[in-house]
Amino acid sequence: MANAAASPTAGAAACHHRGPSRRRFNSTSTVSCSNPATRSPTRAPVMMDSTIIAGKACRGRKEASSSTPDRAILPPNRAWSACILFDSLAVSYWPMRFWRTTTDDPLVRDLRRVLPTDRIRSASLERSLLGRDASIFEGGRAGPVCFPVSTEEVQGCVDAARRHNRAVVPRGAGTGLAGGAVPLEEPLVVVTTKMNRLLSVDADRRMAWVQPGMINLDLSRATAPYGLHFAPDPSSQQVCSLGGNVGTNAGGPHCLAHGVTSAHVLAVEVVLTSGEAVVLGGSDGWAPGLDLRGAYVGSEGMMGITTAIAVRLTPDPPAVQTLLLAFDSVDSAAQTVSAVIADGIVPAAIEMMDNNIIRAVEEFVGAGFPTDAAAVVIVEVDGLPGGVAAEADRVAELALGLGGSVRRAADDNERALLWKGRKSAFGAIARIKPNYYLHDTVVPRTRLAEVMKQVYEIVEEHELQVMNVFHAGDGNLHPMLLFDRREPGIMPRVHAAGAAIIEASLAVGGVLSGEHGIGMEKRDFMPLMFSEADLDAQARLRRAFDPEEMANPGKVLPTGASCADVNALDKVPEGVWG
Repeated sequence: MANAAASPTAGAAACHHRGPSRRRFNSTSTVSCSNPATRSPTRAPVMMDSTIIAGKACRGRKEASSSTPDRAILPPNRAWSACILFDSLAVSYWPMRFWRTTTDDPLVRDLRRVLPTDRIRSASLERSLLGRDASIFEGGRAGPVCFPVSTEEVQGCVDAARRHNRAVVPRGAGTGLAGGAVPLEEPLVVVTTKMNRLLSVDADRRMAWVQPGMINLDLSRATAPYGLHFAPDPSSQQVCSLGGNVGTNAGGPHCLAHGVTSAHVLAVEVVLTSGEAVVLGGSDGWAPGLDLRGAYVGSEGMMGITTAIAVRLTPDPPAVQTLLLAFDSVDSAAQTVSAVIADGIVPAAIEMMDNNIIRAVEEFVGAGFPTDAAAVVIVEVDGLPGGVAAEADRVAELALGLGGSVRRAADDNERALLWKGRKSAFGAIARIKPNYYLHDTVVPRTRLAEVMKQVYEIVEEHELQVMNVFHAGDGNLHPMLLFDRREPGIMPRVHAAGAAIIEASLAVGGVLSGEHGIGMEKRDFMPLMFSEADLDAQARLRRAFDPEEMANPGKVLPTGASCADVNALDKVPEGVWG
């Protein structure tokens, strides 16, 4: 029988040691531990609704354990691999003198009242490893790093940081690509990887409560026996955490039909910089008042620290067909993508890969992609058997009409191999260059071919190498600029090419980010999309949650605090770009 899941603590089996009480925005109810015997002394509950706070300013499926590769294929930015390895192994080797925590920082001494010593890090090498994510940013400056395992411990860490007037940066698995988790000016870094439990599942209501450190693909594996999965499936789903998915509003190949993370989050438990824990939204999918859950998802750690998530689960489809379409030009491939959507078909996924990445993937995993094709498009349709067959036939007809060839996956094994090829792209390029700069702009589908042509021209002008693999169905481009940062003079060329790609995307009506977030990478491009008034409104919304801007400062908004000085943008701190 499925467990009740009205809150992260519903049911004695799901109840953990809960200290300070929670208050639910959009409601006057207080969320607390269902077993009073396990409670420690609590703070007085504070009742708060949306009007008060406003005034203060995917797809793993049952058979798809094989449809995506296990956690063996990591992206080529070597720092990502190092940070993931550190996060997972460092505590195991705590007795080594090399990892011993130093006590120079008074914040560390205060944190010892909250956490065991073996879950606090302050040695220089540890802080250096955890001072970066999977982006190209280097030179982040982390202060003490802590590894809480409960909401109460997160609250205690935030309280300690506030007493010492230190900012707080939440961090998941470190797989972000926009510098969103890169700490600046030695803040307290709160790593949630040890908060990785599935708290409860309600199969009848198709929802679950999870902790933020749970790995994306692990959730789908855990719910597979119920015939359910978590639809958002980023390419890093083997290693990325659900808290990070919430922070960036992550997407993935199978979000075309089902929507990105925000469509699959019912509620979040959040620790604010005041130290209070609140619940935004409701496990039933609705809550009275303003949609504060919707405001929080995608806020990139600037409004608080996620400590529990109520997720919507998606039933496994009764039928699936996967097609591999090959074309002799990128233009024909792009036209086919537009033609499929214009025909009224909304596939589960439409992914596009150019010849450069096709050849790299084939050498890496041998997925069966035609290496002589200028581009391939993977189209997957799912649903009831009759409808799936008809849609697959129509997709094939449209592709053939535009000069493409069509191959259908004959069985689950062939389908899994095609998806393994698509999701192995990051691992494949590690064999070519040690570093990459991955973009995330979104352009109208009808302008795909035009922008792709400009991308190739920009890269050629700056004498760089590019590989394109992206979510073509919604126009979410992911050109990967490959480089070796040890090459003299390479970084200015990478920066210039990246800026030109962003400007080309915006010029056709595109947007800065589809799923990776703004972080530091695209922070100073925000005025190209938003007016000063728009940016100031966003800053005021942020301050409604975090009045003193303690949470992840220096990200997303150009000036970090107020947008009154929007024409004199703060720059990324010296040394961070590398």
